[in-house]
Amino acid sequence: MILVVALNPALDVTHQVPGVDWAGVNRPAVVRAQAGGKGLNVARTLRAIGAEVRVIGFAGGVTGEEVKSALGELGVPAAFTRIGGETRRTFAVVDTVRGDAALFNEPGPPATASEYAAFRGAYERTLAGCTAVVLSGSLPPGLPPDTYAELGAMAAAAGVPAVLDAHGEALLRGAAARPAIVKPNLVELEALAGRRLSTADGVDKARLAPTGCGPSPPTAAGRRCHRARYGETRPARATPWPRAWSTDLSWGARGRSGCGTRSRSVPLRRSRQWRVSSAMPTTPRRWPGSG
Repeated sequence: MILVVALNPALDVTHQVPGVDWAGVNRPAVVRAQAGGKGLNVARTLRAIGAEVRVIGFAGGVTGEEVKSALGELGVPAAFTRIGGETRRTFAVVDTVRGDAALFNEPGPPATASEYAAFRGAYERTLAGCTAVVLSGSLPPGLPPDTYAELGAMAAAAGVPAVLDAHGEALLRGAAARPAIVKPNLVELEALAGRRLSTADGVDKARLAPTGCGPSPPTAAGRRCHRARYGETRPARATPWPRAWSTDLSWGARGRSGCGTRSRSVPLRRSRQWRVSSAMPTTPRRWPGSG
């Protein structure tokens, strides 16, 4: 079973309008509503290809009940933690004449510390019976940006590989916890890097690689990712960097330090184990290319 975490689900409402008049009254020709948000989109897709899937997250109010009902119609079992706020809605207005679309995404209801504690207990219990966990979508207001990092660490402790699909600080901190797979899209990577990573011919992989968490990241995003992983302390003497660090934001199985299992053909050497508290060398103290 694949467990999908949806902390900020939504009811996706789509209006199809032939020729939108943004200064007047519009009468949609078609209106559709379905359970949505990144996490629920993942769950729906997994169910469509025949995978056994279960959803866990937050839901509240009338909209939350509509989301649960929609998942039930799809045959997707869900165990939501009840919250006091109303589950958010997202609106899409599609102009069927021009082919344009506008999206309106509500931030979602805040989650309190007690509500998160209740969810966390349910999540820990459910991990025991699943083969993988997907941490996907935005975090609701009230939860710290390292929430996915904590949930990923819990999955690793249970021996369950985690897949992370987030954005912004939640992506940065969650990736530093080293889940089995990190899946940012290009827009999310560009937001972290603070610059474009694509060309007219597509993604420039030469530009993409330096934005990750390699040993000497030249970009601001790389430095932030490095600090999130290793901290700010400096050792008394310089130590060599471990080999085979990934230079992008997608990591495979990392053995004891990650949530996957290391290939038996590549034995784990004790001399190559690095704790998260390991820090940056003292020399050189400035990042290459930082000016």
